[in-house]
Amino acid sequence: MKHVFIIGSRGLPAKYGGFETFVEQLVSHQVSPTIQYHVACLSDDSHQTHSNYKGADCFTINPPKLGPARVIAYDMMAISYALQLIAKEQIAEPVFYILGNTIGAFIAPFAKKIHALNGQLFINPDGLEWKRTKWSKPVQTYLKYSEKQMTRHADLVIADNEGIESYIQAAYPWSKTTFIAYGTDLTETAYEADTIQVRQFFENWQIREKEFYLIIGRFVPENNYAVAIKEFMASETKRDLVIVCNHEGSAYFQKLKEETGFDADKRIKFVGTVYVQDLLKYLRSSCRAYIHGHEVGGTNPSLLEALAQTNENLVLGVDFNRKVALENAHYWTKTKGSLSQLLNQIDRQDENLQLGQAAKKHMQTNYTWEKIVSQYEDLFLK
Repeated sequence: MKHVFIIGSRGLPAKYGGFETFVEQLVSHQVSPTIQYHVACLSDDSHQTHSNYKGADCFTINPPKLGPARVIAYDMMAISYALQLIAKEQIAEPVFYILGNTIGAFIAPFAKKIHALNGQLFINPDGLEWKRTKWSKPVQTYLKYSEKQMTRHADLVIADNEGIESYIQAAYPWSKTTFIAYGTDLTETAYEADTIQVRQFFENWQIREKEFYLIIGRFVPENNYAVAIKEFMASETKRDLVIVCNHEGSAYFQKLKEETGFDADKRIKFVGTVYVQDLLKYLRSSCRAYIHGHEVGGTNPSLLEALAQTNENLVLGVDFNRKVALENAHYWTKTKGSLSQLLNQIDRQDENLQLGQAAKKHMQTNYTWEKIVSQYEDLFLK
C-alpha cells in the first residue's frame, strides 16, 4: 500500500475552490486500490480526530489563531502529526504532497525527516502567490523566499500549468518538475431556458440569452476588473456585462466604482455570487462571450469552466492563459483599446460555434478529472 499524505488544503469535503476541489476530485475518482490517502483538514473545533471520506483518511488540525500566519502553523502541525502516524503505524516510503508554498521557510527540517523515512516530498506551487496585490511587500518577500526554499527541498515540483512549470525551471534550475493539469466539470447544465431558476434570475437582472457578456471570478485587482470594465464602457456594444463575484462589502468595490464610474453605465451589472452550478453553467453557455482577465496564477478553474461551456472566450493573453486555451480563444492585452476593439468586433459578428466546439474538445481531451487522477496515481505509485 502506498500512503499519500496531502497537506495544505482546507480539507474534505470540499467547501471552497482550488486545492479543495482538487483533493475532492482526487479521492472521488480514485481507481488504484493500492493508494491510501491521508488528508489534513483545517478545523476550529477538533484536533487530531479521524474520519473516513470516500476512502480517504481525514485528520483534523486546529492551529492557533495567528492571523495570516495561521496557515503556516496549520501546515507545520499537519506534517508533524503525519510523521507521528507514520512512526506509530510503521508506514514505509510515504509520499507527502504539499499544496502551496506557504510553509517554505520552515520546510528544511521536515524534508530531512521525510527523507530519513525513505519518503518523498512533492509540492504544488499553485500560481505566483507572491505577486498577489492583497499581500504587503514584506509578505510578498516572504512568499517568494518560501517558493525558492520549497523547490530546494522537494523531490518533485508538480505544476498544473505549463507556464508555471517553465517559470519554475527558469527561476530555480535545480528543480525537478512535471506538469499535470487541473481538471474541470464537462457535464452540461441541467437547466433550460424555461427552468424557473433561470427565468427568475434573468428577470431579476433584466438580461436575455446571448445579449450579455460574462465575467466570473474572485474579486481581486489582479483579475483586472478595472481594465475589463473600462474597456467594456469604451466599447459600442448595447449588450450587458454580467459580473458574478463576491463584491459585497468589499473596499475594492468602492475603489473600483471611483476609478471607473461604472455605476453610471446601466449595462454593467454586479450580480453577487452564484452558488448553483447548473445556473453558472447556464450563464456561461448563454452569454455572448466570456471575458477572462486573470493575470496571476497558473491554471484558473474559471477559465477551464468557460472553455468547457462557452463558445467564445475573450482571454487576457498572458502565458499562463495561452498555455491553457491555446488557439481556442480570442486574446487581448491591457493596452488601452485592445479589449474594447475586440468586443466591437465580436459584437458585430455571428457567434463562432466552431471555436466553441474546438475549445470543448480541447477540454475533453486534456482536462478531464479521470485523466488527471490517472496521471497522479501513476506518479504516486512509481
